[in-house]
Amino acid sequence: MPLSPASTPDEIVDHLRSLGSVENRACMARCRISTERALGISNAALRPIGKLLGQDHDRALALWATGIREARLLAIFTDKPKQVMRAQADAMAAGFDSWEVVDHAAHLFCAAGLAHQIIPAFAADEREFVRRTAFSMIATACLHLKKEPDPTFLGWLGLIEAHATDGRNFVKKAVNWALRQTGKRSVVLHAPAFGLAQKLATSPDRIARWIGTDAVRELSAPRTLERLEARRR
Repeated sequence: MPLSPASTPDEIVDHLRSLGSVENRACMARCRISTERALGISNAALRPIGKLLGQDHDRALALWATGIREARLLAIFTDKPKQVMRAQADAMAAGFDSWEVVDHAAHLFCAAGLAHQIIPAFAADEREFVRRTAFSMIATACLHLKKEPDPTFLGWLGLIEAHATDGRNFVKKAVNWALRQTGKRSVVLHAPAFGLAQKLATSPDRIARWIGTDAVRELSAPRTLERLEARRR
């Protein structure tokens, strides 16, 4: 039965099960995507399904509740950001088990206007994927929250510095990502972000040094500086 905007969660899940692929699951595992609850459907195949279904908040909640990776991604793609509240974000975060789902949810939470609430709270949370959410949201906000003023990101640099010694793989990579994106967002933010990167690069902590050194490399790259100069004009 073809899917439509009127399709029920059960119909959607049945359709997803018909598209599953063992080969895709193996590829996901190599990319360190959790496959315990995955059917094996690429995002390239899921995105058109999401566009076909359209936005529906209640349906998104039901799809998320299935626990299936692909259904959860469709929930994120098709939820209505204006109806996503903090309680929902907290409940979703409790079930995060993959960097991929986290990074897509970061877009939803930013679009829902929850960045100021979630970022400091989730950064303070000890759960690996919850903390990653905070820094994925900073990186996402740098790219997509065009109207957010620079002082907001200056404040979040303090969170980046505070958690630059968290050696867990999915946290340290998100902290690094957040620092690099902050430095590339604007001419005003480049200097403080680059300064923090230089500071971390000389840290006695191995993780902080890696984050700082990698960020210094990108933030001092000619193409990065050229783009920032172009924005100044």
